[in-house]
Parts: sequence; structure tokens; C-alpha cells
Amino acid sequence: MSTTIGQKTARIALVGKPNVGKSTLFNALTGSNQKIGNYPGVTVEIAKGSYCVQGRVVECIDVPGLYSLRAMSEDESVALRVLQGGDEPVDLYVIVMDAGSMERCLFLYSQVAELGKPIIVALTMTDVAPNLDLEALAARLGVPVVPVVAHKNEGLKELQDTIERTLESPVVPDIELGFPERVRLAIQRLVEFKQAPNIHTLRLWLLREEEPPRHISDDFRAALTELREDLLGANLSGKVLDSQTRYAWAASVRKQVEPATTSPMQSRTDRIDRILTHRVWGLLIFAALMYLVFQSIYTLATPLMDGIETAMGALSDGVSPLLAGSPLVHDLVIDGVIGGVGGVLVFLPQIMILFFFIAVLEGTGYLARAAFLMDRLLGWCGLNGRAFIPLLSSYACAIPGVMAARVMPDPKARLATILVAPLMSCSARLPVYVLLIGVFIEPKYGTAVAGLTLFIMHLLGLAVAVPVAWILNRGVLKGPRLPFLLEFPRYQWPRWRDVLATMGNKAKTFVTTAGTVILAMTILIWAALYFPQSSSSDAQAAFSRLSTQQQEVTSLETFEAQYQLEQSFLGRFGRAVAPAFEPAGFDWRLTTSLVAAFPAREVVVGAMSVIFGMGEGEDSKELRTALATATRPDGTPLMNLGNALSMMVFFALCCQCLTTVATIQAETKSAKWAWFAFGYMTVLAYLFAIVTYQLFRGVA
Repeated sequence: MSTTIGQKTARIALVGKPNVGKSTLFNALTGSNQKIGNYPGVTVEIAKGSYCVQGRVVECIDVPGLYSLRAMSEDESVALRVLQGGDEPVDLYVIVMDAGSMERCLFLYSQVAELGKPIIVALTMTDVAPNLDLEALAARLGVPVVPVVAHKNEGLKELQDTIERTLESPVVPDIELGFPERVRLAIQRLVEFKQAPNIHTLRLWLLREEEPPRHISDDFRAALTELREDLLGANLSGKVLDSQTRYAWAASVRKQVEPATTSPMQSRTDRIDRILTHRVWGLLIFAALMYLVFQSIYTLATPLMDGIETAMGALSDGVSPLLAGSPLVHDLVIDGVIGGVGGVLVFLPQIMILFFFIAVLEGTGYLARAAFLMDRLLGWCGLNGRAFIPLLSSYACAIPGVMAARVMPDPKARLATILVAPLMSCSARLPVYVLLIGVFIEPKYGTAVAGLTLFIMHLLGLAVAVPVAWILNRGVLKGPRLPFLLEFPRYQWPRWRDVLATMGNKAKTFVTTAGTVILAMTILIWAALYFPQSSSSDAQAAFSRLSTQQQEVTSLETFEAQYQLEQSFLGRFGRAVAPAFEPAGFDWRLTTSLVAAFPAREVVVGAMSVIFGMGEGEDSKELRTALATATRPDGTPLMNLGNALSMMVFFALCCQCLTTVATIQAETKSAKWAWFAFGYMTVLAYLFAIVTYQLFRGVA
């Protein structure tokens, strides 16, 4: 025992199966904002926080959810390392149990109780089972049981007081699970060797036939082999016996403490699930919900976007006179900083609305049902419903999506998920979609078609990911498919404080992380377009060589700005590679925007602002006007529906994010797979963009 009376610090671990409210309790105890969700594996990384009580600092560890002490995925392996001590021994386990699914929680408790540490049970969801006999439960478990409603801060003071009392006077639970006498005697004999850290480890070696580590003595190994053979001779199958005994014990405890009634809430949940998980109606409802989400993203954010545009325009107008004496600094600040970053910040409302809907669907418990529905879609391509959360997370950002694949126990399915996750349309692609849809689709076809187009763009990545995963699993990553097991949480109202916290955190991340990248890249792009400075005489000479008709439709001032762009470093590079993108409908300016966005796609709108808006006070509205009125050298419009769609398709499928490539390399521990993902996505984006342009180039 690492904690003694008088000690000023202690370490406790919050343990429980997924969806029992661990993260909510963690937030309530520590005041931290940790990811809260209704799907196994949401808390992949270890979250830590602390609070003070009676002069003692208590460090809390939010352990990833697990159903048993047998790790099936990387997040469960992390949980086991924490429970077994790792580098930081734990003084006390707080096992969080859901009163509505008591039996499954008790199975985990039966294993944790054998680890030899003090335990407290924090009982959540007591409103679902208000008639539980808590005294009888505490007596059967041999530990204190404290009911809590974390999101209302009910029971927290009692839980903290119980933690303090248990730390001062620790008692390790000793429960009788009901194993046969032969097994009980075998464990007693193995205990005498003092080779294992706890009873649970001995049961794993004896019943699960796991091999002890190398440092274990030969005498112990001989005794272990003898006892295994003895159990086998008595027809006591170790693995089956272990599970059956624990579940029988859990059922007996539940029967003793829980009245034999059917919960009305559970019945209501079952009735709702019959509709929402139906193989036909469930998919239709899911598709309708996703359409409403993306339609709302496009329509609800318009007033907020207009306000940001007005503010950025006012800022530019206010700063411009102050820098009039220094043309270089003036252009850098107005066109590079304000024009570039402001052109991206205007899309912050859409990103916040997207995360609002994701947090609401997650908080209600619907996303677990969506994973079940997606299992049917993903099953034929070698994935399963476990891939849904990594893929859904990638709609926000591919980096956490790739990392979320750690919850998948099948290494081949995990690798396939990592390789297709960047195909999901992350939030960095959203500004491109909104910009081009607002210019070339909404004015002619209306808001409904604009929202539908935005929905299709987000659906495109998934539609391509499914056959790509099928090819990977059939050709490159052959292997058997593991079954998909998922526990549905109950439906509940989302906790609005958590929803707003999610929105705020994601907005902060976008502004600080993406904004930093955008600022740096936009300044580099501005410099690459600003230098070398072309002479006015060269521009005038080139203008004089234009035909009379071309001179009539192009002013000298506009031509000089265009000439500067063409002669700049970035313009020259864009013109050099532009022929390769001509089949997709891109001229050198659009090609240059694409090239500039390869390190990080967040900068594309800022790059386009610089390339198409070298004047003062540029904002998103003026950029849209510039795109709509830009012309080619022969006077024809630069853009139309064809290359607007092809550009959106290119961004939807291309891996323009070096950070994602680095994350794939870190997760797979292979540069080969990282650059394979970058390469195949770039090729797909290029080919799909060409096909899209050729199909729609004739549409006005």
C-alpha cells in the first residue's frame, strides 16, 4: 500500500466499462474538460486532473473504458497498464458502475477486486434503478457504495469524503466468487510461492493458461503445470469456468440488490431502437439526420459569417491608412495577414455548428446506434462498426481520427481504417466547399441544392473509402474479420454544458492551431507572390502587346497586378505545373492555390485571397466576387460549375496535410504506409477531378 496516514498526496483511478459516466465524474471532481461520449474508446489517452480535500492533493486518472481485464485493443492495454501500477502506482480504485447495467459492471468488479487495492464504488444512473438496495450491494462487494449524479454535482461531497476515509484506513475487498473447491485449493497452493502480484494474475495463469514471465521460478512453473492438468482431468475447462463463475456471481448480486422489474426507460429505449436501428428505416433516418446537419451548417452560419466579414473589412480599412507610408509593410499586413487569416476565420461559425451537432448526437446516445448501422455498410469491405468513430472523428480532423483507430483490436482492420480515415472531409475542407458553393451553386440553384451539394461533398469521402478499404482488405491486408460487439447506452438529453465546452474547445483549437499554420503559410505565400517585384515598364510593354479587344476589357492597373502575379516566384512555379492540371479545368492561378495548400489545406482560402485579391480590404465576399468575375487571357470566364466542382472533389480526396502524414507514420510505425496514403489519395483526387470537370464543363 503506497498511501499511509498523514500522506499529503494520493493517486486514484476511475475505472469502469464504457458509457458509465467516468469522464463526467472526472470533470466534476477535477473541474477539467475531458472528452465525454457514448462510444467505447472515446477516452483513448490517459486524462489526469486533481483536487484538494482536507489538505491532501488527490490526483485522478480517467482510465479508458474496458469490459474486462483482458485487453482487446490499445486503449484497453493502456487501461491495464494503469491498473497494474505502471510507472505510477495507484492507491485507490474508484469503480464507476451504471445502475442500469449492473451485471456487466459487476463482472469487471470481480476482476479488479482481485488486484489487491482498496476500492470504492461510485454508482451512476440511479434514476434508472431507484429501488436498488445499496446497503446489500455494499455488503456483497465489501466496499463503500456511493450514489452520484455527476452532471448535477450530487453525491460528489460524499464521494470525496469516502475517498479520504478509505485513503486513511485502506481495506482491500475479499469476495467469494464461488469457484469450485478444486480451483480454490489450487489458488491457495500457488499463493504460497509468492510469485504473483495478486490473485487475479494467478487466475490468469491457472485458468486462462497465460504463460508467466521469465523470472518466475521453475518450482512454481512445475506446480502450475501440475494443477492445470489436474483441472483438465476433472473436466474443469479453465477459460469457460472463469467467465461462467464470474457471471454467475454477478447475476446473484444483481438479483439480491435489484428488484425484478422492467425499467420503463429501458422499455422505451428498446421501442426507439426498433426504429432507429432498423435495417431500412434506421439508415434512412441516419441519412436524413446527416443531411439536416450539413444543411444547417450552411444556412445557420450565414449571419455570423456576414458579421465576421464586416468586422474584418472594418479592421482592414482602419489599419490601411496607418501603414500608407510603407508599401511593403502595408501589403504584408493587409493582404498577407488580415486578408489571409481573415479569409479563414470567417468560416469559424460553420466549424462550431458542425461540432455542436456532433456533440449533441454523441450526448444523446445516438452515435452508438449509428455505429451499429454503419457496421452493415462497412462489413463487406473488411471493416466493422468500430471504424465508425475513427471515421466520424476524421470529419472534424483526420489526426484524432487516425489516433482513434487504436480502439480496434484487429491490426489489419485498424491499418485499413487509418489509411482511409483521411478521405473523410475534415473541417479544414469546409471553407473551400462553402466558398465555391456560395459562388457557383447557391446563386443559380438555391439554398436547398447548395446544402445538398455540401452534404454530397462530405459523403464523397466515405463513398470512396468503402471500396478503397475493400481493395486493401482483399489485396494488401488479407485476413479474417473479427466480430463486432457493441453495447448501446440509454437515450438521454445531452448535457448542454458539455456540448458548449466541446464547441469552445474545438473553436479554440481551430483558431490557435490551424490559425498559426494559416498565418505562417499565408505570409510565405504572400512573399512568394510579392517577390520578385516586376517593373512597371515591363508590365506596360506587355500590355501594349495585347489586342485592342483585350485592352478594352482589361484595365492597365488590373493587368499590372496580374503581370506581377505571373512573374512572382509562386506564379512561375504554378505556371510550370499548370499544364498537368489543365484537364481538370485549372489555370495557373487555381493550380498555384492547390500547390500552396499541400503542406496544410487550411491555407487554401488565404492563398486564394492573396492570389485573387491583391487590393486593400479584401474579405470573403470580395474573394467570391473575384472568383466569379476572373477571366482567362482570351476573356472567357476562369471558373464555371465544372471546375468549381472539380476543385471541391480534388480537395475532398487529396491528402493535403503533412501533419496527418506524420500521424499515420507514428501510428503505423512505418513511413511506407504514411506515404502510401499520401500517394494514393493524391492520384485519386487528380483522376476524380479530371472526370468531374469533363462531365460538367459544358454546364454554364
